[in-house]
Amino acid sequence: MTLLPRRTAALVFLAFASAYFLSALVRAITATLSPTLTQEFSLQARDLGLLAGAYFLGFSATQLPLGKLLDSHGPKRVVLAFLSVSVVGCIAFSVASTFTGLFAARVLCGVGLSACLMAPLTGFRRWLTPAAQMRSNSWMLMTGSLGMIASTLPVQWLMPVLGWRALFVGLAAMLTMAMAAIAWKVPVWGRVTPDGASGATLSGYGQVWRHPYFRALAPLGFFCYGGLLAVQTLWAGPWMVNVAGYSALDAATGMFWINVSMLCTFWAWGAGAPWLARQGLGADRLMVMGLPTSFALLVVNIVWTGALPAWSGAMLAAYCVVCSCVTLSQPAVGMAFPPALAGRALSAFNLVIFLGVFAVQWGVGLLIDALMGLGLAKVHSFQAAMAAFLLCCIVSYAHFLRAARHNRRT
Repeated sequence: MTLLPRRTAALVFLAFASAYFLSALVRAITATLSPTLTQEFSLQARDLGLLAGAYFLGFSATQLPLGKLLDSHGPKRVVLAFLSVSVVGCIAFSVASTFTGLFAARVLCGVGLSACLMAPLTGFRRWLTPAAQMRSNSWMLMTGSLGMIASTLPVQWLMPVLGWRALFVGLAAMLTMAMAAIAWKVPVWGRVTPDGASGATLSGYGQVWRHPYFRALAPLGFFCYGGLLAVQTLWAGPWMVNVAGYSALDAATGMFWINVSMLCTFWAWGAGAPWLARQGLGADRLMVMGLPTSFALLVVNIVWTGALPAWSGAMLAAYCVVCSCVTLSQPAVGMAFPPALAGRALSAFNLVIFLGVFAVQWGVGLLIDALMGLGLAKVHSFQAAMAAFLLCCIVSYAHFLRAARHNRRT
C-alpha cells in the first residue's frame, strides 16, 4: 500500500470529486425535470419511476465487471473509459424524441457514470490511511450532495433560459473537462496481490459474496441505502407535489434544501468520523443507533403530511439526514477486505445499493399506479407505497441486528 503525500491526495480527491459532482447532478436531475418530462412525453408514475431507475439499471449492470477492472487496471484508466460513455449518454438524452430514447440514454448515463465513486474509493483504499478513507468517503458523498443541490433550484432557474435539452449538452461538456482533470492528476497503478504487493490479483467474487459481513449488510444496503437514494433523487419531489400539494417550484425548493441538509451532514460525517472511531463508535454501532430514528421520521412523514403539508419538505430532509448513517457502510465494506479485493468488494456492495435504488424507484411507482387502479386516492396510494418501502427497511434492519451477533467487526 503506497500512501500519497497530503497535497497530492488533495488534488486527486478534487479531480475525482469533479466527476462525482456531475454524476450526482445527472442522477438526480429527473426529480426536477419530472413535471416537464411528464407533460412533454405524457408519462405516468410508473414511466417516471422507470425513467429515473434506468440510470441505476445501467449503473448496476457494470458493477461486477467494474470491480475486476478497478483491481486489475486501477481507477484512472477505468474511470476515463467509463466517463466517455457518459458523454455519449448525455448527448443522446438531449436529442431523444421518445420515451424509449430517453430510457436508452439514461441507461448509457448510468453505465458511464458508474465508476465515479467506486474508482476513488478503490484508490483511497491503497492511497489513504483508514481514518482518511472514512473522511474522504463522506466528503465525496458531500460533493455528490452538492451535485444534487445543483440539480434542483439551479436547474429550475436555467430551464426557462436554456431548456432541458441544452442542459444535457452542457453536462456533456463539463464531463469532458472532468476527464481532463483526472487524466492530469490521478496516478496510474499496477496490480496488487492479496497482501498489497505488486503482482497478479485474485479473480472472481466468491470471497466477497461469502463474507459474513457483506451478507449482513447486503439487505440494509439494498433497502435502506438504496431507498434513501431513491427518495432523495426521485420520490421526494413527487411526494411534495402529490401528497403535500406543493407547486413545481416549491418542490424544487424543497429538494434544494434536502440536498443542502445532506451536504452539511456529509461534511459533518467526514469531519467527525475519525473522532467517532476513536471513541469506539464505528459504522455498525452508528447504524444500529441511527436507523430506528430514521424509520420513525418516515412514519411521521407518511402519517402527518396531509395534516402538516408545509412541513413535508422538512420532514423528508430530517429522514434523509438521519438515514445517512447507513452510508458509513460503504467504506466499512472496503476496509473489511484486503487491498487486492477492494475494488470487487466495493463494486459488489454498490451493485446491491443501486439495484435497491432501481427497485425502490420503479417499485414505488408501480405500487402507486396499481393502488390507484384499484380505486385508492392518489394521496393514499403514495402513502401506502411509502409504507411498504418502510416495512422492507425495517426487515432488513432486523436481519442486520441478527447477523451482527456473529460479526462484531466495527
